[in-house]
Amino acid sequence: MARIVMKFGGTSVADLDRIHNVARHVKREVDAGHEVAVVVSAMSGKTNELVGWVQNMPKATGASSPLYDAREYDAIVASGELVTSGLLAIALQSMGVNARSWQGWQIPIRTDNAHGAARILDIDGTEIIRRMGEGQVAVVAGFQGLGPDNRVSTLGRGGSDTSAVAIAAAVKADRCDIYTDVDGVYTTDPRIEPKARRLKKIAFEEMLEMASLGAKVLQVRSVELAMVHKVRTFVRSSFVDPDAPGMGDLLNPPGTLICDEDEIVEQEVVTGIAYAKDEAQISLRRVADRPGVSAAIFGPLAEAHINVDMIVQNISEDGSKTDMTFTVPFGDVEKSLKLLEGVKEKVGFDVIQHETGLVKVSVIGIGMRSHAGVAASAFKALAEKGINIKAITTSEIKISILIDGPYAELAVRTLHSVYGLDKK
Repeated sequence: MARIVMKFGGTSVADLDRIHNVARHVKREVDAGHEVAVVVSAMSGKTNELVGWVQNMPKATGASSPLYDAREYDAIVASGELVTSGLLAIALQSMGVNARSWQGWQIPIRTDNAHGAARILDIDGTEIIRRMGEGQVAVVAGFQGLGPDNRVSTLGRGGSDTSAVAIAAAVKADRCDIYTDVDGVYTTDPRIEPKARRLKKIAFEEMLEMASLGAKVLQVRSVELAMVHKVRTFVRSSFVDPDAPGMGDLLNPPGTLICDEDEIVEQEVVTGIAYAKDEAQISLRRVADRPGVSAAIFGPLAEAHINVDMIVQNISEDGSKTDMTFTVPFGDVEKSLKLLEGVKEKVGFDVIQHETGLVKVSVIGIGMRSHAGVAASAFKALAEKGINIKAITTSEIKISILIDGPYAELAVRTLHSVYGLDKK
């Protein structure tokens, strides 16, 4: 017998038929004698609808400002998961499974007060563990918790993944199964490279890089939590027949296991290729090279919650001036330019230049730590395809390359092939 947390995303619970299918997956684990908790997202499209209602309400009431109370925003958008958890509990009860729904505040899942993007501070799993021990399935509304102001808080988009991993850690689960519309983590996006392979295992660090660099399988914060608490996490498909052979395998269910690298016996040099579209590059020309300049540039951007990446600095021959180049998401370009114009006098640069329509392609693998020539292979392969590299950043297990958007798919396929990821 094991203790399992199962999480189902929006596409998996998109309508009543799919919720019934999810109930079959849960019943399979219950019938096998396991203690089970389930975390659910809102039905597909529901959160977008709720967010739209909130954003349009000031306009509908003739308000002079488009701003709204973030606490009320959370109260509204959290309702999508409440509906799903209640419906799944009813479906399980109709199958003879002892189940009840839980809202985030009932557990409670305690968070900070950053409404709309709260972070989990603590989960008291005592009552859930007691109920599971009595054979009851806990169906938990994901994406939500209880802030210090005793108001409902939400964890940001993709927050149900984070809820599931955090609950798994709190109840000391043997594993956390993330059910989605794909059957695992692939070496790259199969829509771009048909030869992409599903990985049997991937290390926490690799998955964290993949998630932060464009792979949409899991939310970044959920992977961080899994790594910190060493929660063995399986990515699985909810669209496979719940009673198909192997689906109930406790130790090796179909899908991809995200685990500590010590569990991976044979480590590949490169595990996967990720990409992120809609990158923008900003360059500050002839910046005065003196202490405090970098803080004056990047401090205001950080305060505005703008994610800066791929920073490159080129110092002039006499050492008095420097060019500072960095990337930001396309949606933050205008805000970034406005903030930087505001500190122009303090920083002392001559001109700002920017370029949009760029793509960041990344090569990821824990095996890169002990193998030389990984970067050289990428540069050579891209050069042979006529792909110009605009910026490069590296870490122990990652190489990220900035290129023009139209070359994205060619670059992904080229790198996937050069590292042998298309071979079985």
